[in-house]
Parts: sequence; C-alpha cells; structure tokens
Amino acid sequence: MSFRKVVRQSKFRHVFGQPVKNDQCYEDIRVSRVTWDSTFCAVNPKFLAVIVEASGGGAFLVLPLGKTGRIDKAYPTVCGHTGPVLDIDWCPHNDEVIASGSEDCTVMVWQIPENGLVSPLTEPVVVLEGHTKRVGIISWHPTARNVLLSAGCDNVVLIWNVGTAEELYRLDSQHPDLIYNVCWSRNGSLFCSACKDKSVRIIDPRRGTLVAEREKAHEGARPMRAIFLADGKVFTTGFSRMSERQLALWDPGNLEEPMALQELDSSNGALLPFYDPDTSVVYVCGKGDSSIRYFEITDEPPYIHFLNTFTSKEPQRGMGSMPKRGLEVSKCEIARFYKLHERKCEPVVMTVPRKSDLFQDDLYPDTAGPEAALEAEEWVSGRNADPILISLREAYVPSKQRDLKVSRRNVLSDSRPTATPTRPGAPAAAATTGVTTASGSLAGAGEARKLEEVTQELQMLRALVKEQGERISRLEEQLGRLENGDV
Repeated sequence: MSFRKVVRQSKFRHVFGQPVKNDQCYEDIRVSRVTWDSTFCAVNPKFLAVIVEASGGGAFLVLPLGKTGRIDKAYPTVCGHTGPVLDIDWCPHNDEVIASGSEDCTVMVWQIPENGLVSPLTEPVVVLEGHTKRVGIISWHPTARNVLLSAGCDNVVLIWNVGTAEELYRLDSQHPDLIYNVCWSRNGSLFCSACKDKSVRIIDPRRGTLVAEREKAHEGARPMRAIFLADGKVFTTGFSRMSERQLALWDPGNLEEPMALQELDSSNGALLPFYDPDTSVVYVCGKGDSSIRYFEITDEPPYIHFLNTFTSKEPQRGMGSMPKRGLEVSKCEIARFYKLHERKCEPVVMTVPRKSDLFQDDLYPDTAGPEAALEAEEWVSGRNADPILISLREAYVPSKQRDLKVSRRNVLSDSRPTATPTRPGAPAAAATTGVTTASGSLAGAGEARKLEEVTQELQMLRALVKEQGERISRLEEQLGRLENGDV
C-alpha cells in the first residue's frame, strides 16, 4: 500500500522571521502620517531612508545602516520638497542616489554624501517637473542607468532620463483613473500597473502600447497591487467583492482566468507584496497588520504555496526590503525587512535554519549586482538586457560610487567613455579633448598630492613601529636581568 506525500518538499518551508534586539533598532523616528499607500521606507546596503513628519514641506531621513539607537530630533533630513513626500526609491546602480516624489508635483533626485548627512540637504541634483498633480509612485529602471519612472494622481506615467533631466516618454492615455502601483519587468522592457478602475495592465513604455489588460482582476473597491515575477508572470494582491483580501497569479499570455487565486482574511489594509526573484518567494505585508506572510511561487499547481507567517505585537506603518547583496550570507539570511512603527524602525531578519557554516549555494544563486547593463540611450534605442549578476560567495565589497552628474546638453555626462578616432579639422572634438585633458591633469595632481600624504604617513608609522620595537627589546632585556637576579 503506497502513501501519498502530504507535505510538499521545499527548502524554504522552515524560514522564520526574527526581529533584531532593541539596540539595533532606529528609535524616535516620527514616521509620516500622510494618507497614501506607499511603503514610506527604502533601504540599500549603505543607507536606510524613511519618510518623516515635517512642518512646512516634505522631508525624509537618510541614516547610515550602522546608526542605530535613538535618532536625535535635530538629525539632518533631505528637505527640498515644498509638500509632503509620498514615495522614495534608491537607485539600483548607485547606493548614494535616491529619488523622491511629492505632493508638490515634482520628482527630485538626490546625491547623499558617502558617510551620510551632516547638514540638511535642500539642493537636489535634478528636479523633474512634468506632473500636474501629486507624484505618488517612483521606480528606477532595473537594468538601464539613469532611467526613472514616475506616476502621479494626474493618471500619467512619465519616464525620465535623469542624466539629462529630460522627459523620454509620456503615457497619458492608458490609465483612466488613479494608479495604485507600477512595477518593471525583470529586464525593464515592460511594466505592469494596478489602477483604481480595477484593471491590471501590461504596457510597453517605448512604444506607448498596451500589451495586455485584465479588467476586474480583483472585484473589490479597495487598492490593488501588481508585480512582475522573474519568469514574466504577474502576481497581484487585492480585495474580493466581499472585501476579503486576495492573492492571484496571472499568465500575461492569457489573462482571462488567474492561474491561482487565494483568499487570505477580511482585514482592510492594502497588501504590499515584496518579491525575491532568486528564491521565488513573495512576502506579503498588510498596512496596519502586525504580520508578514510569505509564499513560494512554483511551476506546479497550486502555484502559490503558503510557507509561514511572521507575527509581532505592533502594527506596521510601512515596510522596506533590503536588496539581496546587503544580506548576511554567513547567517543564511534570505531577506531583511525594515518595519516602520509609530516612532521607530525595526529590522526583521528572515533566516533558513542550516547547521553548516559553509556557503549555501542553493540559497544564494547569482543575484542582480549594482552595475547597469545598459546606458539610457541604449534602452531608448530598443535594446533590452537582463541584470548583470554577481556571486554572493565572497563577502561582497561595493565598488566606489560615482557621483550623479546632470548635463542638459549631451546624453548622460557620466556614461562610460567611448574611444572615438580623432580626425584632423574637427575643432569641436579638439576642444572637448582639451577640456578632458585639463580636468584629467587636475585629477592627476589631486591624486599625486594624496599619494604624497599617504607616503608621509606611512614613513611616520614605520618610524614609530621601529622606535616601539627597540623599546620592547630594551624592556625584555631589563626583565631578563631582573629574573636572573642581575640588577
């Protein structure tokens, strides 16, 4: 007699969540009270950003990850907006660049100093103006450098080249009502959106065309969310007609019926999905809930497999998710969330229990790194590219971040230099070369000065080490005499 296996095999079945100790939390942060279904939090391997209450405009805090404990009320903020900040997003290709959207109808892009803020930051690198109503959604392109998407309450989606401060595409006819969220596909060739008219749309931004649409993806009137998965499927969260919260999985090739549909509960907070493409695990956090549910997405029915729930006492006001390259690989950490309370931010670590201390290949396949696969103009010309992957086997050391520079004349002033053959009788090129040489010589002089300083410091240290070595040998000699009774 054969017994059917009841329990599905999965290496993520025993994933458990654990909040960090109090001294590793960020205390006394006045989290924004603005009524908008945003995450209010963005995090990368260097900084944590949280939208906070601010008088006379909008502001957000940017803290180095190591600055835990109580945050002083006078701690400097990023405060250039004249209205409340609604959404923030770190650039995936530069850990010191963050974009923000606000009720003042503008998008601003900021360069954060390498060691964090020491004074309030009021001057953005670039201001992007094009929306006529408040801007509630900000999303960087996953693979093309300096390409940024913004969506506002004017039901318009704008795509910008941040490097030249120009508007690349304006999509103003696809959404008849308020846009709830927007999510890029894995290679950034498409994006999907959830709208107040209860439709989920898949849009090609470069052609300005609607690729697919599903009306009444969830029949309830409350906010929906839609995200792209790595294989091109679309995962949505929403409400049923009876106001029960739902999850659904859709095949873009056939949006008539969902591949899977699950009902969760009858709470009224919007469900925010966070997706990990490396493990195919979706974490679902409800605004106002005190739990994080997580599900594994597979190719076999029922496709959405419930794994577990992390529960705590305090409800969450917002949530940020750490990119994979910022996790502690040695502790088998597969996700880390930054949960916003009323007045603090609490990291929650998701771990797979393993006995071995060795690197776990199955938990950490190569993941998206910080290098852009395309320049903005390559993406505009029609090219697509998957993210450039990095291995997490070695302790990942971030490369030196380059400053975001904005040039309103040429495309992407900080793009990679291309070798162009010089021809006689090309004065413009010669002038450019002259400028480059001058700036290069300045940079060279600066580097030479730094090198000289380092050399001097090294010589001083060597002299100090030599002196201390001689002193140690003298003391040892005296000690030897004392022990032998030869004073």
